[in-house]
Amino acid sequence: MIDEFGKEYLHSDLREIRETMLWKLDGLPEYDVRRPLTLTGTNLLGLVKHLSIWESRYFGEVFDRPFPEPLPRWDDAAERGTDMWATGHETREEIIDRYRRVWKHSDATISALAIDSPGHVPWWPRPDVKLFNILVHVLTETSRHAGHADILREQLDGSTGTAAKYANSQRDAAFWEARRTKIERAAKAAVAKPDHDGSINAHN
Repeated sequence: MIDEFGKEYLHSDLREIRETMLWKLDGLPEYDVRRPLTLTGTNLLGLVKHLSIWESRYFGEVFDRPFPEPLPRWDDAAERGTDMWATGHETREEIIDRYRRVWKHSDATISALAIDSPGHVPWWPRPDVKLFNILVHVLTETSRHAGHADILREQLDGSTGTAAKYANSQRDAAFWEARRTKIERAAKAAVAKPDHDGSINAHN
């Protein structure tokens, strides 16, 4: 009983965070979902592409239930990193649709297997796993990238949150400027605070 509860709990959270990832693309022009927004090139559509490829592997070949579409080899050094951005020939629709097909395939694997069903991850140091390990890993990885996407989307138009109804974009610019000013003031006050020996922090 507890095993089924645990599996459904993790699976439910995974379903929700997947939808969050796609919401982060909603309403943005093509350039903004693709363009690099960090020094390392992190971008919104690339995060979705990355998650679609790796979720397909984790709930596919790890349990001998391969996703029925061609994927780049995980051990191909020449392809390393190309899952993190969309080429000019890949459309937003192609990447999103594949992610949804991956969900369907993954959901079938999760439903078919017990939480202690064995799997094998050849790229892990300890490759023998259970479905439980993979559910936790994919949920953690997707949540991590949803956090990245949240920050990227905030940079673009101020929207934050896990769904449109929770977005903060309805706040006006004056509200957020006041918030930033307050936080900046607190940061400077902390730096200027005397150390325990009475000296002023050197970073002031």
